[in-house]
Amino acid sequence: MIFPVGDDQVHGGAKPIFSYAFIGMNVILFLLQMSVEGNLICEYGAIPNEIVGGQDYFTLFSSMFMHGGWMHLIGNMLFLWVFGDNIEATVGNLPFAAFYILGGLAAHAAHIYFSTGNEMLSDCCSICSAVVPCQDAANLCPGSIPTVGASGAIAAVLGAYLVMFPKSKVKILVLYFFQTFKVPAILFLGFWIGQQLLSGFASLGPEAAASGGVAWWAHIGGFAFGVIAGFVARTQPKVKAAQPENYKPPKPGDFV
Repeated sequence: MIFPVGDDQVHGGAKPIFSYAFIGMNVILFLLQMSVEGNLICEYGAIPNEIVGGQDYFTLFSSMFMHGGWMHLIGNMLFLWVFGDNIEATVGNLPFAAFYILGGLAAHAAHIYFSTGNEMLSDCCSICSAVVPCQDAANLCPGSIPTVGASGAIAAVLGAYLVMFPKSKVKILVLYFFQTFKVPAILFLGFWIGQQLLSGFASLGPEAAASGGVAWWAHIGGFAFGVIAGFVARTQPKVKAAQPENYKPPKPGDFV
């Protein structure tokens, strides 16, 4: 397995207050989630069918700070820790906070669109419903599975990073060799979004959509939002001036 563990840092700029604050909030709320009785995921997770039906809009926000398990939390927070600070240092604290939340909402929009637009299965059940509860994970109704996690908002951070710092070096840990290597961000993040796209298209269809698991289209939607926001941010003078350590000026014709 491969994990990012560091990157080239931007000189100066805003302190990553919200990047670290979001990490702290996610950890604290996950600990609270684990310590409180009851199914908080069904209460505060975003269920696509309910959102489309005009219910529980608050879960679009609360679900961004909940996670399905320790590995889900650790993986998301690692990516936010590595990639979030450069974006925040460059665009500023409040713009980054707004961008992060909007990225999460864009991710929800993509996930809801692709998880509720399928033909419904017959005799399906809803995992959080008291009317037609599920006895097991089989035959879940598409759009009935609660979505939790910061992945969509963090995917927006990755999309913006790809556009703003494509030549920044990302330090990755390869567990098989237990060694670290540095690769350009454009390669690492390009490989990451390629995986999401392959899995996203494979998840289309009612049977696959009802199988649960990873909300691939939330990742794709968040990433697309981040790419657009990154291109907008690059037009700002302070973003143009911000460069990470070890940055080498591009040659004519290079993608910057």
